[in-house]
Parts: sequence; C-alpha cells; structure tokens
Amino acid sequence: MDVNKVCPEDCFPLPHIDRLVEATAGNELLSFMDIVSGYNHIKVHSDDREKMAFITNQRTYCYKVMPFRLKNACATYQRLVNKMFAEQLGKSMEVYIDDMLVKSARAEDHIGHLKTCFEIVNKYKMKLNPKKCTFRVTSGEFFG
Repeated sequence: MDVNKVCPEDCFPLPHIDRLVEATAGNELLSFMDIVSGYNHIKVHSDDREKMAFITNQRTYCYKVMPFRLKNACATYQRLVNKMFAEQLGKSMEVYIDDMLVKSARAEDHIGHLKTCFEIVNKYKMKLNPKKCTFRVTSGEFFG
C-alpha cells in the first residue's frame, strides 16, 4: 500500500518565497545556510514504522526517520523549523524548509545573530552543509 495515498494532506503553510526574498532588503549583512539531511532528524513513531515498510531482495525494512518522499515531509519539517526558530523568524532569521537566512540590519549585530542560530542548530543536533553556506555577505542566493 502507498502510504502517501492514504495519508491525509497536511496543509501547514510554507513561507512565500517572494516574502522571504524581500526580507533580505535593507540588511547590512546576510548569511545563508543549509541543514544537512534535515528530514532525518524527525523520528517516525514506532507505531507507524511498519506502515512505511519497503522490501529489498534480502529483507523488509522500516523507516525510523521521516523519508524525503513522504507526502507531508515538507510541511512537517517546516513546522519543526518554525518551532525551533520561533523567536528569530521575521527578525534576525528566515527559514524555508532546510534553507536558513540570518539577517542583520546592523553589521555589528550579525555575529550575535549567528551565535543564536548556531546554538539552536546544536540544541536540535542538526548539522550544516558547509558547501552550501555563505557567511557575512551583503547579498546572495537564498534558494539554490
């Protein structure tokens, strides 16, 4: 059975990309970051694991963490990062799924904003992809 066909739609709203891009205007410094394998930080409840089983030539496996292909993965992950960064969103940060922006209207505040972001990322035991991070720039590409 395809779990995506029987799973109800999660209508949790994703941020509007246009609004996020506009949020970069007027800031002296920006830092762009990407969380590595973010979906793998969301555990599947033990009662639901067998519902997402898959078969190989050798045996049957069950996901212990949320797979990327799950219908509501984006909404579930966005809900998590919104909760993680609730106090920073719209002020010193913007987040779109696993893409993060730390923004500072004043350059002297940027290190403090980054420190707060890193503390939250560490608290949730997440990792950043250094190849997709750009720190302390005046402009850049948010979703790429």
